[in-house]
Amino acid sequence: MLITRRQSLGLFGAAAGALVLPRSLMAQGARRSITIAVQKITNNGTLDIWNEQSNVGERVFFPNLWEGLIERDWMGNQGPVPGLATEWKRIDDKTIELKLRPGVKFHNGDEMTAEDVVFSFSDERVFAGTKPSNGTTLYEENFKPQTAKELPAVVPGVARRLWPALRGVEAVDKYTVRFHNATPDVTLEGRLYAFGSQITSKRAWDEAATYAIWAAKPVTTGAYRVEEFRPDVSLTLVAFDEYWGGRPPLERIRFVEVPEVAGRVNGLLSGEYDFACDLPPDQIAAVQAAPGLEVQSSTIWNHRITTFNTQNEVLRDPLVRRAMTHSIDRQAIVDALWGGQTVVPAGLQFESFRTADMFVEGWSVPEYNPELARDLLKQAGYKGDVIPYRLLNNYYTNQTPSAQILVEMWKQTGLNVEIQMKENWGQIHDPEGTKGVRDWSASNTINDPITPLVVQFGPNGEAQQKRDWSNAEVNQLAAVMETSTDRAVRKKAFARMLEICEREDPAYTVLHQNAVFTGVKSELKWKAAPAFAMDFRPSNWKL
Repeated sequence: MLITRRQSLGLFGAAAGALVLPRSLMAQGARRSITIAVQKITNNGTLDIWNEQSNVGERVFFPNLWEGLIERDWMGNQGPVPGLATEWKRIDDKTIELKLRPGVKFHNGDEMTAEDVVFSFSDERVFAGTKPSNGTTLYEENFKPQTAKELPAVVPGVARRLWPALRGVEAVDKYTVRFHNATPDVTLEGRLYAFGSQITSKRAWDEAATYAIWAAKPVTTGAYRVEEFRPDVSLTLVAFDEYWGGRPPLERIRFVEVPEVAGRVNGLLSGEYDFACDLPPDQIAAVQAAPGLEVQSSTIWNHRITTFNTQNEVLRDPLVRRAMTHSIDRQAIVDALWGGQTVVPAGLQFESFRTADMFVEGWSVPEYNPELARDLLKQAGYKGDVIPYRLLNNYYTNQTPSAQILVEMWKQTGLNVEIQMKENWGQIHDPEGTKGVRDWSASNTINDPITPLVVQFGPNGEAQQKRDWSNAEVNQLAAVMETSTDRAVRKKAFARMLEICEREDPAYTVLHQNAVFTGVKSELKWKAAPAFAMDFRPSNWKL
């Protein structure tokens, strides 16, 4: 019989009595590894926060890998808390100063300094020569970035959505930075903890031969570092023991891509996976009935929406889009597919807007009124032309059954909507062929209506960058939202934007607030955040 090295050590220990371990190892104890089954890991095959702005990106990036100067309170009210910066203050309406946390280490062992922060918001890293907005400047549609790392064209566009007027970052000293905006902005603090404003190592970027090499293994400050990334297959993170927030409680976190719900559920039931994400409500009972398993759930700061493409000849008429919004019985969808475990919100608003008194009271989604929808179609002279609906197979929880219900509801009022199944987001956005309706979601990340309405539908938003929809008055109001320091003026502008985008010239229609349901082994004593993000830092792991 062959004896392994591990067995020989065990025999040695048995013969010699109790095997004495170093006190540090006895105190720390062995760490376990976990496997998480997810629907999707990334959309574009990178680990770059600016190239992967998505719900699935939030899950694998935050808060374990990427960190910002100001952090989002993932396990609490989602508001701002100190992160890589210990404090911050306003210099004026255009400038904010932050004190960096001394001694923070990157995964390559370097200390994070002001130089890394300046680089993380530089032309080379994200802006690629795009100019800060003066409040009315639109994103340069044909802009092609030229950088040594061959930065994807999408990155500067996304960066200017979140930071339309950022002029640059100044290193005051080794541990002090100042952000300088071209215009006044009451949301600078919020932008600093939004998706994208996280910090990376300048040296690691400089040493990477190509952008693709860097983006497969970015060097950051999180509790876990990248060990292996296999796009569309798996992502493995390993503990970073020099983490400033304490020793990470897990040895490894492995995200495995399992597109089908049945595969995720069966893997959890069999013990192959420790977590199964994006469960539809109809699977909750099966998971909860299994010994040793539970389901963590929460509504989150994200709304499911459908959006319209007004390059489509039929949808160019706002009457047709209005008819589509009034054909939807949203509560029926919530009851049928979500078991009443989420809600129909007050349009593209979140309760967190109340923090800054920006919630528009009395507003609601368009009423379910089939008779009104039919009348609007008659006024539009709609003749039953096909409206294409580009659809992914359950990228969002319950996406396909929701689409099937929507198509049937539209059919009841005379709308001829045809589902076109697509494999990925590239096909959804492909300018070739006729676009019509597509699915999307909208997140609030900074306690202000800047996100999502301005960031997604304003002059620099994805909807306008992709030529899905545009409105001149909305663009003027977006400038007010981005530059005014008068709360009453901003709130009035926001209310008017809701009227245009949801009633007069619909850009989208809100379906329901999103909710996440995660199956997990009960023994892990883990708590889900009210977000897509999964927190495995020391503060949220009790085993």
